[in-house]
Amino acid sequence: MIVKDIVEKFNLRVYSGSAGLDREVKGGYCSDLLSDVMGFAEDGSVLVTIQAHKNVMAVASLKELAAVVLVKGIQPEQDTVEASESEGIPVLGTSEQCFEFAGALYDYLKK
Repeated sequence: MIVKDIVEKFNLRVYSGSAGLDREVKGGYCSDLLSDVMGFAEDGSVLVTIQAHKNVMAVASLKELAAVVLVKGIQPEQDTVEASESEGIPVLGTSEQCFEFAGALYDYLKK
């Protein structure tokens, strides 16, 4: 499965990093604490979070994440968009609550 499949399945908004839509998705991780993501997220994961600042992209790059999904209608800051484009890691968005989106993503990835 690739990021583009998730975008299409959940009708996600692509804020930036569209060059990375072909990244392979190996799993997911849900956290708003970036030190937690650094410690436990696995490469190829889709990070589900409310964190919209540039540091989320530094962690996404360090952990080789497939994409970042911002929930609750939160939009990325401009420097986050720039870092996303530079790293080729998509920043996506949904108006769904974190719990609902993470559960649906989990079900989809386990099929």
